[in-house]
Amino acid sequence: MDKIKEKLAALRTEADIAVERAERAEAKNKQQEQELLQKEQEISSLNHRLSVLDSELSSTEAKLLDTKAGLEEGENSKSQNDGLNRKIQLLEEELDTAEKNVKETVEKLRQVDVKAEHFERQLQRVEQERDEWEKKLRYEMQGKYRKSKEELDELVANMEGL
Repeated sequence: MDKIKEKLAALRTEADIAVERAERAEAKNKQQEQELLQKEQEISSLNHRLSVLDSELSSTEAKLLDTKAGLEEGENSKSQNDGLNRKIQLLEEELDTAEKNVKETVEKLRQVDVKAEHFERQLQRVEQERDEWEKKLRYEMQGKYRKSKEELDELVANMEGL
């Protein structure tokens, strides 16, 4: 009978531990789901930005194709040919610049995010130091005030004694 009670107590302990582990796992799962949702929103935002940039790229490529088609049609004239070549070059440069700007913007956004986190931590640290200095100075000023008051009271008492 005692063994059965011991076995039941052990099973209850194991069940309690299992319930506790399950609760921790559920909390962790909920947190990770929140993080996943946040990441999905960020991905959605980046996908939208990517689609906008793809649209711009398609538009630029369409302009490039139109310019190249115009170049083939305008081979009759040397001046037209030179002008169209220049347009193609400018569009390609514009495309290269746009692609470079996209890469730089993404990198700058990442760096700004890192810097913002750094500055937030610094701000918290500085505010904490400020609070500590305020407490320290308030304590010191109270002590000086008490000391000055005691000296003044003592002086008044000496003057009254005269």
